[in-house]
Amino acid sequence: MIIHSAWALVLVSVGAAFLPSLGRRLRLPSVVLEILFGVFIGKSLLNLQFGEDWLSFMAHLGFLILMFHAGMEINFQMLKKQRASMFGIQLGVFLATVTLSMGAAVILGQGFYLGLVLSTTSLGLVVPTLSDTGASKSPLGQNALIAATLADFLTLFSITFFLLWHQNGFGWAFLRPLPLFIGFGILLKLVKFLAWWYPEKTGRLLADRDSQELGVRFSMALLFLFVALSEMAHLEPVLGAFLGGALLSIVFREKAQLEMKLSGFGYGFLVPLFFIHVGMQFDVANVLNPEQLFFTAKLLGFAVAVKVLPSLLFMLSGVSFLNSLNIGLLMTSRLSLIIVAATIGLEFGFITEAFKDAIILLAIITCLMGPTMFKAFYRTEKESTDSGTRIEKSRLTAGWMRQSK
Repeated sequence: MIIHSAWALVLVSVGAAFLPSLGRRLRLPSVVLEILFGVFIGKSLLNLQFGEDWLSFMAHLGFLILMFHAGMEINFQMLKKQRASMFGIQLGVFLATVTLSMGAAVILGQGFYLGLVLSTTSLGLVVPTLSDTGASKSPLGQNALIAATLADFLTLFSITFFLLWHQNGFGWAFLRPLPLFIGFGILLKLVKFLAWWYPEKTGRLLADRDSQELGVRFSMALLFLFVALSEMAHLEPVLGAFLGGALLSIVFREKAQLEMKLSGFGYGFLVPLFFIHVGMQFDVANVLNPEQLFFTAKLLGFAVAVKVLPSLLFMLSGVSFLNSLNIGLLMTSRLSLIIVAATIGLEFGFITEAFKDAIILLAIITCLMGPTMFKAFYRTEKESTDSGTRIEKSRLTAGWMRQSK
């Protein structure tokens, strides 16, 4: 059924406005509800067809802003403070994840691209989960944050070079991202220079109150500049958007206010449109037949295993077995990046439409399962000590009672 674009705008806007409050009541991520809302009005159920392409354009813009935020979420200062040995373990965890993911792709009869898809995680889910539990400053939380950061950062670059190899093979095409990286380096030096010599002017970008919202304007200009550089280099614009956000994260340490403004601009409307659009393209019929459900169950099993097993390497740094396992459970959370990877994979023909729908279903399941299981099993060091003390006291009491008898 085709509906007028004006009513389509009203329908999608109402959904984007009220779904977050419903998500808080149901204790579900708003992203999940946005995808389900898209499923309801899309080809799976109501099959509403909007008369114009404005939704796909705004959804694509929301997608770019989402990846810009992903770049901003990376804490490069935290990465610099890492000990060399600890960084080696973190890198080992990622390489083990990629190796197991490639093996899972072969077992499932899929190409290596699926291995990269399974290597993704969701930094956007890991960060708020650690904050909710108060674990972000603990050694466990720091390990989880850095592991998620490396997974996001390295997987995105791996996908970029995989696409170059698929299109051109090994050769000079691998130098295609060079202008983008050179532009990144030049802009980084320039912005750092301006921030050092003109702290008052650059400080206005981070100001809490600014009627002209220069920080938001600068961020959007940076986003589109890097997207344009990506297009000129014949690369996926997602890489440029990610690098634009990473540049802001490197230069500005105290960027909480700017992040809040950009979140209001992006997550307030445009990013939800992306997830609603993803839901609208989701076809329930592709995953409801028994064969596809069995395949999705196997995919889920491998998606959990490739994250949980490598996380046991954290035991080499003194983290307990249970805490290492818990980091792995949190790392199974996948959402935005895996959906982005699935969208790119469908565009280049690496996966089918049905396979993309299975990955979206996987993302919905893991984004609920990972944070929930982490919160259920997480214990602070104080709670663990108190628990051990209570167990020891009970043992002593039991021994004393036996002796009394």
